[in-house]
Amino acid sequence: MSARVRKFIGGIGIVGFVAVYAWAVIMIGERLPDHWAAQLAFYAVAGLAWGVPILPLISWMNRGRQ
Repeated sequence: MSARVRKFIGGIGIVGFVAVYAWAVIMIGERLPDHWAAQLAFYAVAGLAWGVPILPLISWMNRGRQ
Protein backbone atom coordinates (compact mmCIF):
# COMPACT_ATOMS: atom_id res chain seq x y z
CA MET A 1 0.00 0.00 0.00
CA SER A 2 1.39 3.37 -0.94
CA ALA A 3 2.11 6.08 1.59
CA ARG A 4 -0.51 8.30 -0.01
CA VAL A 5 -3.28 5.72 0.49
CA ARG A 6 -2.16 5.02 4.08
CA LYS A 7 -2.30 8.73 4.88
CA PHE A 8 -5.74 9.07 3.30
CA ILE A 9 -7.14 6.11 5.26
CA GLY A 10 -5.43 7.33 8.43
CA GLY A 11 -6.78 10.84 7.99
CA ILE A 12 -10.33 9.54 7.68
CA GLY A 13 -9.74 7.33 10.72
CA ILE A 14 -8.44 10.23 12.79
CA VAL A 15 -11.36 12.50 11.89
CA GLY A 16 -13.84 9.72 12.67
CA PHE A 17 -12.18 8.87 15.97
CA VAL A 18 -12.03 12.50 17.10
CA ALA A 19 -15.71 13.00 16.23
CA VAL A 20 -16.77 9.96 18.27
CA TYR A 21 -14.37 10.88 21.08
CA ALA A 22 -15.71 14.45 21.28
CA TRP A 23 -19.28 13.15 21.37
CA ALA A 24 -18.39 10.75 24.20
CA VAL A 25 -16.63 13.50 26.19
CA ILE A 26 -19.64 15.78 25.83
CA MET A 27 -22.03 13.04 26.96
CA ILE A 28 -19.89 12.24 30.00
CA GLY A 29 -19.29 15.93 30.72
CA GLU A 30 -23.01 16.60 30.95
CA ARG A 31 -23.23 14.16 33.85
CA LEU A 32 -20.41 15.72 35.87
CA PRO A 33 -21.14 17.60 39.08
CA ASP A 34 -21.43 21.37 38.71
CA HIS A 35 -18.26 21.90 40.72
CA TRP A 36 -15.65 23.77 38.69
CA ALA A 37 -12.74 21.65 39.90
CA ALA A 38 -14.37 18.40 38.78
CA GLN A 39 -15.07 19.86 35.36
CA LEU A 40 -11.58 21.30 35.06
CA ALA A 41 -9.95 17.98 35.93
CA PHE A 42 -12.19 15.99 33.59
CA TYR A 43 -11.76 18.27 30.58
CA ALA A 44 -8.01 18.61 31.16
CA VAL A 45 -7.56 14.84 31.13
CA ALA A 46 -10.02 14.32 28.27
CA GLY A 47 -8.36 17.06 26.24
CA LEU A 48 -4.99 15.35 26.45
CA ALA A 49 -6.09 11.70 26.38
CA TRP A 50 -7.38 11.67 22.80
CA GLY A 51 -3.84 11.57 21.44
CA VAL A 52 -2.84 8.29 23.05
CA PRO A 53 -5.12 6.01 20.99
CA ILE A 54 -4.18 7.89 17.81
CA LEU A 55 -0.43 7.17 18.13
CA PRO A 56 -0.54 3.65 16.61
CA LEU A 57 -2.53 4.98 13.66
CA ILE A 58 -0.04 7.79 13.08
CA SER A 59 2.80 5.28 13.33
CA TRP A 60 1.09 3.08 10.73
CA MET A 61 0.52 6.07 8.47
CA ASN A 62 4.23 6.96 8.55
CA ARG A 63 5.50 3.41 8.06
CA GLY A 64 7.91 3.12 5.16
CA ARG A 65 8.93 6.78 5.10
CA GLN A 66 12.61 7.53 4.78
